[in-house]
Amino acid sequence: MERWLYLIVDFSYGEKVIASVLEAGIDYIQLREKEVSSSEYLVHARRLRQMTEFYHTKLIINDRVDIAALSGADGVHLGQSDLPIRDARAFLGSSKIIGATAKTVSQAVEAQKSGADYLGSGAWFPTNTKKDAIPISQETYRAILDATSVPNVAVGGINAENCRVPLSCGASGLAISAGILKSANPAAEVQKIRQILRSLAYLG
Repeated sequence: MERWLYLIVDFSYGEKVIASVLEAGIDYIQLREKEVSSSEYLVHARRLRQMTEFYHTKLIINDRVDIAALSGADGVHLGQSDLPIRDARAFLGSSKIIGATAKTVSQAVEAQKSGADYLGSGAWFPTNTKKDAIPISQETYRAILDATSVPNVAVGGINAENCRVPLSCGASGLAISAGILKSANPAAEVQKIRQILRSLAYLG
């Protein structure tokens, strides 16, 4: 099975760039807005919902269960300090996707037990997108995979040059932001990474 390509965006990159990467082929796109008001976040989420429906891409909202519900997104991604997974599930219902950040084995086991549909683990490499991110070791990542059964997406400083490292450890997919969006040609970068994912589809 081909692994996921999961893009993390905000509207500072512009609709044109976001549309180009959606057209190039993204499985999941997460809207992560840290510098806007709640009302603007909702406007962006609803606009991205329209765009993702056209390209048949799953839309995930970072942190905000309310924005996910109001925008008609496919789900929400929750960090360790966000709303508990069980409460998010009760609010959103069984049909929505709930992802969770898990940087340790105990966090991963608890998130799966609480009902997370997938996990995001990192940071794999230094990243300016999230400057306070704590690096994860390959040993810890493999231990997380061994302790859980839900899909796990590697995140943090990943690009076309280094993405084979987490994939070789067994990642279900790659969550990328700047590694695609800040490249000279984001759509071409998507295609390059998709080719790598296709080439590794039957490994691990």
